[in-house]
Amino acid sequence: MEKKYHSATDCPVTAAIDVIGGKWKPIIIYVLLEGSKRFGELHKGIPGMALKVLSRQLKELEQDAIISRKVFAEVPPRVEYTLTEKGIRLRPVIELLTEWSKANVLPAR
Repeated sequence: MEKKYHSATDCPVTAAIDVIGGKWKPIIIYVLLEGSKRFGELHKGIPGMALKVLSRQLKELEQDAIISRKVFAEVPPRVEYTLTEKGIRLRPVIELLTEWSKANVLPAR
């Protein structure tokens, strides 16, 4: 922890938060750790999230190669979202956040 950074953008934590941070992205990743989900399943599984916000967050996670989007040639069209290998490597991070929250945040409520 001795390294000094010239700016916040040099910090590896800042770089990670730029990709997976925010109110909704960690929750989307958490839900997708269970397996592939369709858009509607994600929306139902994350109460309080607007459709437009979900759509934008999924696009950003796809651009950052955290999730993949597969379109099935069916009528009606079906789309599934899945974590990529890069996204799956976030499992230990999400699990640690979950345990930390259970020990430090949730009991205080």
